[in-house]
This record gives sequence, structure tokens and C-alpha cells, in this order.
Amino acid sequence: MKGRIPEAREVLSKSGSADFEGELQVIEQSVQLERESAAVPLFSARHRLPIILAISIGMFNQMSGINAILYYLNDIFAQAGFSKVSGDMQAVAVGFTNLLFTTIAMTMIDKLGRKRLLMIGAVGTAVCLFGVAYIFWAQAHQEMLIWLLAGFIGFFAFSQGAVIWVYLSEVFPQRARAKGQSLGSFTHWAMNAIISAIFPAVAHYSRPLPFLFFAVMMVVQFVVVVLVYPETKGVTLEGMEKQLAHH
Repeated sequence: MKGRIPEAREVLSKSGSADFEGELQVIEQSVQLERESAAVPLFSARHRLPIILAISIGMFNQMSGINAILYYLNDIFAQAGFSKVSGDMQAVAVGFTNLLFTTIAMTMIDKLGRKRLLMIGAVGTAVCLFGVAYIFWAQAHQEMLIWLLAGFIGFFAFSQGAVIWVYLSEVFPQRARAKGQSLGSFTHWAMNAIISAIFPAVAHYSRPLPFLFFAVMMVVQFVVVVLVYPETKGVTLEGMEKQLAHH
């Protein structure tokens, strides 16, 4: 890479940039950081808490049941007694709710903070999921299913759906950031595969059971977020590293 620096200097100087030396310095720093990052081990004592945060937020994101519910949404409506046409229309309404509340979350995440959004989402999704479990257990009030599922999607999109990727990028120090994000992403999609694969069998055995499990997991998440998760809003990567080092 050192042999390429003079070439980069020549290209930048010919580009007409007023501060090509400054831009070159940024490139050199980026290359140096990339080299250092490759040499930094992720699984070390200093990264213990960030690793716990990354794995737990990836797991809780999927143990809410979000993807399993979205994948089998029409089947869920069918099991509740809705026709295919009405189930399809309600699935569209749930999808629109997801889009709407994701957009709202993008405007609020820096105002309310990541931790507060996670807490709000955990409470909201838990209430909605307990309601869905009750509908399938009692086999009554099916007309409330669309509202409870839309509420669940709204609370999820407003909280975990928007927070997870931001949070993963903020809890790891700069040199371990890429590896930490990869770990959180791997956990997220691995749990997605597992839960989505077993959801139909569990729902076939007991229709309310998966929703009851998801609801309980959201209660657990609320407790973990309150007791363990630090707030990352307005905290620099260096400041977050120092803050987590004291835990």
C-alpha cells in the first residue's frame, strides 16, 4: 500500500482538490486503521460487554417473533378464521404499519435515545403478543387480531427494528467495530433461521404457545435493557469504550 500513496497523491493533486494533502492523510489513516483492526482480536476480556450486547440484541430482535410472524402472516390470519382475501388485505395493512413506524423511528432515535426506544418497544410488543396469545387460546375476539398484530409491528419498527443496526455500530471500539457488527448480524440471522424454521411446528402443536414465548422474551428483554444496556446517544466511540471498560 505504501507504493500506492505517491500514486494517490498524484491523482488527488490533478483532481483540482484544494486540500488534497488533507484528503490523502485521511486515506492513510483509514488504511492504517484497517490494518490495525484486522490484528485486533474480537473475543477478548476488554470486549466482553460489547459482545454480550451484540449477541443479546441480535437474539432478542428475533425472539420477538418479528420475522416468523411476517413470514407466516397469512397463515396466522387463516388460523384465526379469516378468508384468504381478507387475510391478504390485512397483511398489506401490517406491512404499511411497518413502513410508517420505521420512518417515525428514524426521526426519533436521536431525540429519545436507543435505550428508551428499546424499553418502549419491549413493553408494547409484549402487551400485543400476550393479546394475540389470548385470542388463540380463548378462540374469541378474532376481530382484534389485526389491531394487535399491527400494534406489535408498529412497536417493533419504532424500537428494535430501528435501533439494532445503530446500536451494533456504537458499542464496539473503532478497531473492533467491523468484527463486532458482523457478530451481531450473524446472531440476528442465525436466530431468524432457527425461529422461523420451528415456528410452524410449534404453532401446529399449540397456536398460542409461540406468541406466549415471544411475549415472555420481550419481558426478559425489558429487564436486560434496563439493567445492562448503556445509552449510546450522544456518546463518542472513545467515550463509549471508556464507559464500557468500567463495567
